[in-house]
Amino acid sequence: MEKIQLEAQKRDGTGKGVARALRREKRIPAVIYGDGKEPVLIALEGKEVFKALHSGGFFTQVCDIDIDGTKHLVLARDVQLHPVNDQPMHADFMRVTEKTKIWANVPVQFINEDKSPGLERGGLLNTIMHEIELYCQATKIPEALIIDLEGLDIGDSVPFSAVQVPAGVEGALDPETTVASVTAPAAVRSAGTDEEGEELEGEEGAEGAEGAEGETAEGEGESGGEAENES
Repeated sequence: MEKIQLEAQKRDGTGKGVARALRREKRIPAVIYGDGKEPVLIALEGKEVFKALHSGGFFTQVCDIDIDGTKHLVLARDVQLHPVNDQPMHADFMRVTEKTKIWANVPVQFINEDKSPGLERGGLLNTIMHEIELYCQATKIPEALIIDLEGLDIGDSVPFSAVQVPAGVEGALDPETTVASVTAPAAVRSAGTDEEGEELEGEEGAEGAEGAEGETAEGEGESGGEAENES
């Protein structure tokens, strides 16, 4: 996997005053920690962090942070964003090595939508889990988990056991946990059909209709009798 490349400078001091001064210079405060070493306080170019954050995979892709010529292999663990403009305000990075194992949320991606009979017939893809938590080497986090929709019809679901997980990677989910499914369009379901598009035949509905007709007939008979008596 290609690494993210960032340049940083060491910073002195902490607190709101230091952070505000950095942000006025279009930089953001950050920290590198972990691997049994002392934390390193750094400053990063805000626009570079923003670009990397919105390029996808920022939290699953290892990063080389160059601090005055010395590179640190890290993984982004948290980024605080401004509540109004979503600009990064602070970032936390964890040192990693080839042996580091961590839990990471990995996005799911779907393939072969055009080979799903259910979707071809107008069904809808119901994504229940957009990310799946995995335990793996920090330097080998999958960019995405692939879910194959080929052959899925309306009413079919995809359990976690059907997701293509790379060798050496563990998931936290039960194998039967549903990750996605193909459902009938809402308009079809509201018209009295099940998920497979078949008309529902409920005994209760039939009995209810018969009961309603019987009551109507009874009511008409009583009404007619009263009319005859009054005449």
